[in-house]
Amino acid sequence: MSIDRRQLVVEAATKSFSLFGYKATTMDQVAKLANVGKGTIYTFFKNKEELFDQIVSTMIMEMKQEAEQVINDHRTFFENAQVALYRMLEFRTQHQLMIKLLQEEKEIGTLAVQDVLTRVENAIVSYIKQKIEEAIDKQEIEQCDPEITAFLLLKMYIALVSDWENNHKPLSEEKIAELIELYFLRGLAR
Repeated sequence: MSIDRRQLVVEAATKSFSLFGYKATTMDQVAKLANVGKGTIYTFFKNKEELFDQIVSTMIMEMKQEAEQVINDHRTFFENAQVALYRMLEFRTQHQLMIKLLQEEKEIGTLAVQDVLTRVENAIVSYIKQKIEEAIDKQEIEQCDPEITAFLLLKMYIALVSDWENNHKPLSEEKIAELIELYFLRGLAR
């Protein structure tokens, strides 16, 4: 049985970043967790940044897969947008690495972590933008700037899901859907 050392390194690094954060993770820790020599890591990755980048790329791909699983051709664009956004943000709040990164960014403001969180947000916006462009092509929604619309849709969703909860009772998923439709999506409806 062949051991995939690269995969062991990635899994160990993911665990280390999830437990200790980006700043506190060292290549020595990753080597110990993977049970490989530190040199082995460098045969696959130039540095901690490249290793982190690989893990984040995989995480973004997994988020998109989560969204794709809930999209249904029999639903309207608005219903699909709602369930896909919910699934991606649910992933964000349940994925241990994302939780640790959000915590580190808030507490320490590590630049590499800020960059990653921006990259994740950009990936979500890009995904939503693609779905908006498809809805425009199918004439399900009015002509609009897909990127700005995707950005605003994500920001409104985040505001209702997490920012609101800082000082208020959490909103139900149904109430969030109703508010997004009322304040945002009706303007796009054909």
